[in-house]
Amino acid sequence: MKKVFIFISCFLITSLVFSQDLESAVMFSNSETQGTARFKAMSGAFGALGGDMSGISINPAGAAIFNASHGSFTASTITNNVDVQYGNTTNSDSSLKLDMDQIGAAFVFKSYKKNSSWNKLVISVFYEKLQNFNKEFSAIGTTNSSVSSYFLQNANGLQLANISALDGETLTQAYSAIGSLFGYQHQQAFLGYNSYILEPEVDEDQNTIYESNIAPGSFNQQYDYLSLGNSGKLTANLAYQYGKNIYFGLNLNSHFIDYEKSTHMFEENSNPGSLINNVNFQNKLYTSGEGFSFQLGTIIKIFEKFRFGLSYESPRWLTLREETTQYLATSSNVNNLSYLVNPSVVNIFPEYNLRTPGKIITSIAYVMGKSGLISFDYSNKNYSNTSFDTGNTQLDFALNNSINSNLTTAKTYRLGGEIRKNNLSFRGGYKIEESPYKNKNIFGTLDGYSLGLGYNFGNTRIDLSYENNERFVTQNLYNNGSLEPVLLDLNNSIFSFSLAINL
Repeated sequence: MKKVFIFISCFLITSLVFSQDLESAVMFSNSETQGTARFKAMSGAFGALGGDMSGISINPAGAAIFNASHGSFTASTITNNVDVQYGNTTNSDSSLKLDMDQIGAAFVFKSYKKNSSWNKLVISVFYEKLQNFNKEFSAIGTTNSSVSSYFLQNANGLQLANISALDGETLTQAYSAIGSLFGYQHQQAFLGYNSYILEPEVDEDQNTIYESNIAPGSFNQQYDYLSLGNSGKLTANLAYQYGKNIYFGLNLNSHFIDYEKSTHMFEENSNPGSLINNVNFQNKLYTSGEGFSFQLGTIIKIFEKFRFGLSYESPRWLTLREETTQYLATSSNVNNLSYLVNPSVVNIFPEYNLRTPGKIITSIAYVMGKSGLISFDYSNKNYSNTSFDTGNTQLDFALNNSINSNLTTAKTYRLGGEIRKNNLSFRGGYKIEESPYKNKNIFGTLDGYSLGLGYNFGNTRIDLSYENNERFVTQNLYNNGSLEPVLLDLNNSIFSFSLAINL
């Protein structure tokens, strides 16, 4: 069937659209430890070091540490392991992906003027992945809450006339028209009513009270979740060395986001009094966008072996677009009837803006000549400064008030070290990223460690790294309703390979 595209007017959206919520605010504001294998092996503690293409992403002054023009490329394999607890059941899922983390080059221009304090100019261009959105799990279990609560919560308070098809309208035409006139919430109520999950208290256009045709009791459920995509940035860097001990840098970043999520809920029951016994509910979301940010930084050699770094990362000013599709099927064991609501409609929502919080990074490093180094980074990011701008004053107030009420400042600590023996380097690191949520049970602290080694051939260097991190997350299946949340133990293992060349 040919898909029908609809456009929902911004001023008519009176409820949260599909993904404009706390989860997306945190997800698009976050960034992971990506980049070169050397960078990863030291858990990203590079703010005072420089001399690494990914280190420039932490502190743009780090490009001025290069003594010769330099290029690097990094690829990785990412294994996502998820332990899932839902209802009375625990299970595990795993997925593997090959990805390109970064590619870029720095071009060094030294000053030949004897009396000039500006000793070096470095121009760099590089791509770097910021986030990997790949996640897959199945939540299987028996609970006492039905997916019908999602449709009930959306429907109660809405007039029956505004969630029903007009005479002569197909379900596709009605779903499209209701979305255009009233918004996403009314579409969810429409799905529930036309699949016979919902029953109006009275069969009148003015009715605003609904009951469920699914009786209370126990429910066997399976919730399948799949997300794909990534976010990244293309960076233009300018860095200077002033004298022998002071370095300055500027990054101009062009961001992009490509995110796709698919969920499917299957529910069955044999509860006495249920007129609906089986439910299949599927949702798909696609989000794309682009944006801009900048970074400023400095590195100072306080002593020959001791370095101090300070950098500022501006907010990301993002413009995002969303598309959704839905499918709902139900059946009854009582009368052996099936009901299908498959509008084959793509909801295209108005583009909106998201401003992520800025960040300050303070770094120190002790460099022991050619024998090794140790480095520490500390950063502070206030997630409550995240803000939506949809063009709808009422919606923006609700979204941003929710952000202020639930999100807080998150601190990040990164420690890394390197030991060199001739041309061989051994590396390790550890990091802690605090939860951006006031309620740490929603989104826990991330703990991670890393190991790696590298071999320097002279003008060419090969680096390998292994990184492991873990975080506990409580994830709601839908943005409303009384369904039990899923408890996730997320564990990611990343193997990376880098090739670095002095040009």
